[in-house]
Amino acid sequence: MGTYNSGDYTKKIYDSGLELFTSKTLRDVLSIKKESTFFGVVRRLLRREVLKKIERDKFYLANSKIDSFSIAGFLYSPSYISFETALSFYGILSQFPYTVTSATTKKPKSKIFENVDYEYTHITKKIFWGFEKKDNFLIAYPEKALLDQLYLVSKGLRSLHIDEIDVSNVNKSKFEDYLKGFPGFFKFRNLATMVREKFK
Repeated sequence: MGTYNSGDYTKKIYDSGLELFTSKTLRDVLSIKKESTFFGVVRRLLRREVLKKIERDKFYLANSKIDSFSIAGFLYSPSYISFETALSFYGILSQFPYTVTSATTKKPKSKIFENVDYEYTHITKKIFWGFEKKDNFLIAYPEKALLDQLYLVSKGLRSLHIDEIDVSNVNKSKFEDYLKGFPGFFKFRNLATMVREKFK
């Protein structure tokens, strides 16, 4: 480890301004090329509780306050918060789900970290858009989250009571524009029409 000690490496981590690290990111921050040295330093930083392990090759700064939305995107990428979680976040649904739900172009996946369930639902690349970055996470716009949910409902993969949703935070014009980017099969269009009625 040359002239460096754990304190030097700890300073580098804090100076990076990062809170979430992959092994690659961490190696770049610490400027360690030799693999055996790198893993030795990581083990020491974990013992000192400078870092905490999320899963293989993924870590976070121990004293940071990482929210579940940021963890969701970090655990499985590419992905963005959508469906029930985003709908609840925007007040479209009144109840907040226990599971953090995300859309991904990869295979469906479920993960658990610190007693929080993370669920990733596959969507086609053609509709993997309509999201923005907030703080350290990606989340669907209200209109896109609603359409994502309707799309899954139309395929029998989700449920949604149209009469229970609140569209006051949904932009009707944006909803219509986003709707044009979705496949136009009958059941989905019928659900979209039911949502349209709530704008009146």
